[in-house]
Amino acid sequence: MVNLAAWILGYLRPYRGRALAVILLVLAETGLTALAPWPLKVLVDNVLGGAPFPPAVAAWLPAALDDAVMLLLAVVAAGLLVQLGAEVVRMAHTQMQVDMAQRVVYRLREQLLHHLQALPLRHHVAARTADSVYRLDADAYCVDDLVIGGVFPLTVAAMNLGLMFGVLLWVDATLALLSLSVAPFLYLTLRHHARTLTDRAERVKNLESGLIERILAVLSSIAAVKSFTRERHELERFADVGDRTRRARLDLTWQESLFSVTVTGVTLLGTALVLGVGGLHVLEGRLTVGSLLVVVAYLAAVYTPISEIARTTGTLQQAVVSARRVRELLALTPEAADAPGSVAADGVRGHVRFEDVGFAYEPGRPVLRGVSFEARPGELVALVGPTGAGKTTAANLVPRLYEHQGGRILIDGVDAARYGLRSLRRQVALVPQQPVLFSGTIADNIRYGRLDAGDEEVEAAARAAHVHDFVARLPRGYRTDVAEDGASLSGGERQRIGIARALLKDAPILLLDEPTSALDAMSEAAVIDALRRLRAGRTTIVIAHRLSTVRDATRIVVLERGRVAASGSHDELMRTNTLYRAMCNRLSLGLPRRESATVDELVEDLAVS
Repeated sequence: MVNLAAWILGYLRPYRGRALAVILLVLAETGLTALAPWPLKVLVDNVLGGAPFPPAVAAWLPAALDDAVMLLLAVVAAGLLVQLGAEVVRMAHTQMQVDMAQRVVYRLREQLLHHLQALPLRHHVAARTADSVYRLDADAYCVDDLVIGGVFPLTVAAMNLGLMFGVLLWVDATLALLSLSVAPFLYLTLRHHARTLTDRAERVKNLESGLIERILAVLSSIAAVKSFTRERHELERFADVGDRTRRARLDLTWQESLFSVTVTGVTLLGTALVLGVGGLHVLEGRLTVGSLLVVVAYLAAVYTPISEIARTTGTLQQAVVSARRVRELLALTPEAADAPGSVAADGVRGHVRFEDVGFAYEPGRPVLRGVSFEARPGELVALVGPTGAGKTTAANLVPRLYEHQGGRILIDGVDAARYGLRSLRRQVALVPQQPVLFSGTIADNIRYGRLDAGDEEVEAAARAAHVHDFVARLPRGYRTDVAEDGASLSGGERQRIGIARALLKDAPILLLDEPTSALDAMSEAAVIDALRRLRAGRTTIVIAHRLSTVRDATRIVVLERGRVAASGSHDELMRTNTLYRAMCNRLSLGLPRRESATVDELVEDLAVS
């Protein structure tokens, strides 16, 4: 808890001026709350009861207050002003407190998003997206819940307790000590329930995260759900997760209610004990009725915040769990920081060389084994091979989306690990097999390759990627809004926009993962022609299966089970490599490309043909 408090204070530190203002308002509120019962005491004892004022007080009273009616009006007016003043201060205190808490929440969210972006791609592949979204959205409110529901109410209660206990000691020491009799019972109650509340709150968080995951899974695959008429099936799966989440939430609520009832019962017993003893003191003449009312008011001022905290203890425990989940995420190691003495990749020509490179996603299961090849500026190097051979993995190692675990990757003769990470990635343009489109216009999506590009440059890249013709036919042209994930566009149109985005970046290294897989024959020919012209002076590495793309390559690298099986031109490999000849033969015959075909199956196809 000490570490948690220090962590929260770390987020409050930039707003220490506001925090100081809140503390001053809390002090003012505490002072006015302490004054609030005294007009009632004066009314009961001095106005209605006729008791004289102490000489020290009477000396300060104006002569006009000698009249009972005037004194009554003055006391009522004073009580009203104190109460209104307390409410105004409380309103200002609440407004400033919420404003500060919201600033902290959005600062934490910004930090979480920054950290999530900095985590290696390996984390995002393995982690549940819904869980990351839940931590960024719901769990980030932990600071708000802890500050608004914990720190400030506890601070107010502590100040009230300190001030009012001092006044109670002055009024009646016995009653003051009796008011503290509830403290041990409150401590034992809190200790008994805290662990159970934490465990149940953590279960609720995990289940609610799973509920969001089910929703995202359905909505992101809605076409498949509809085409297979699996709406009822998905509803049943959602209902199953929802039912477990509901039961877990009810269990937590029951525990919260039980704890709240226990705390309220303890404080009520404490109040009854003080009232009983205080009543005896009044009967014995040791205490006035007005003083007893002050004691009761002070008890309410101290016990009410404690009861409120008890009623929100479940929320506080959930906030503690959320804080732990947020801190777990922030504790994850981001991508490797730039090595000391790292160099900027600005100005590289793009000569890429793999030397005995190895890589594994999981220990003991290598994906690449001793891979060596090179791609020079102006060359188009094609990586081919069966599914699982390591083609996409090898391409992803160039911009260091993953860090290789053996050998070296050189760019212009310099180890890629020596370049600054962001600087290196600025020199690489990547077109994935399924380009991601963002919300916004078509122009915005192309401009994502270079945010400062003008409209003319966007259009030039679009023309080079053969995007312009279909965009020109749209009513709003480049200002046409793109549906979520590009659903309003065909697969070929999305892919061409992805190519235009990469071309606009104008990086010296261009990585293409099956860039023509979703294009018709005419569009494919146009894009290949554009790539042929644009590769001048640029290193292009393409993962391809279509003969039209492979045949045009300067050099073809055949990968088999993570190793380089052969390397050479199309004609050379057709003469010397059985695997390559089998893949090309299947495609040239018009047979469907079998992504999951084994090497033996491809060779068998060759023999049959």
